[in-house]
Amino acid sequence: MSRILFFSDSHGVAAAMKALRARVEADAPDLVCFLGDALYHGPRNGVPLDYDTKVSADEFNAMAERIVAVRGNCDAEIDQYMLSFPLLGTYATVVVDGVRLFLSHGHLWGPDEQLPPLPAGTIVATGHTHVPAVELVDGHWCFNPGSISIPKGGSEPSYALLDGRILTIRRRADGATLRVANLA
Repeated sequence: MSRILFFSDSHGVAAAMKALRARVEADAPDLVCFLGDALYHGPRNGVPLDYDTKVSADEFNAMAERIVAVRGNCDAEIDQYMLSFPLLGTYATVVVDGVRLFLSHGHLWGPDEQLPPLPAGTIVATGHTHVPAVELVDGHWCFNPGSISIPKGGSEPSYALLDGRILTIRRRADGATLRVANLA
């Protein structure tokens, strides 16, 4: 069974990217799925501490061969020039171990907006809200790994790891499990 790490909403925070990259090394996923908002902090967030797009891009690029990414509402065409992997698609579909994953930032497609027509059993991964969540929507497991840099709703900086069909939401700082769900 494959291990897939999901993260979202890094918003150019270098310390968050460095910590996430350490988690990628520790968790040793087969694939890393980035769910958007890579370098720009966005007008509603203010400038975060340790905001450094160059260092953030370097951290992303160190994982480029493992990343499948989608564009978030704060990502722009100019960001693509700094990144060594495609970022500009609004969604991606990946099939791993016979399971279809639909990846989207969540501002266009997702449980809070609308789900596109999807085959039965598709797992939907979105970011955007900065709040980790796991729920069953219209027969599809939908989850949000939260934000690695600017958590909201009282949550901690977090990411997700899908190991087979077991999903864990994990604390970015140390990988401790915050929530577990069986997506079978």
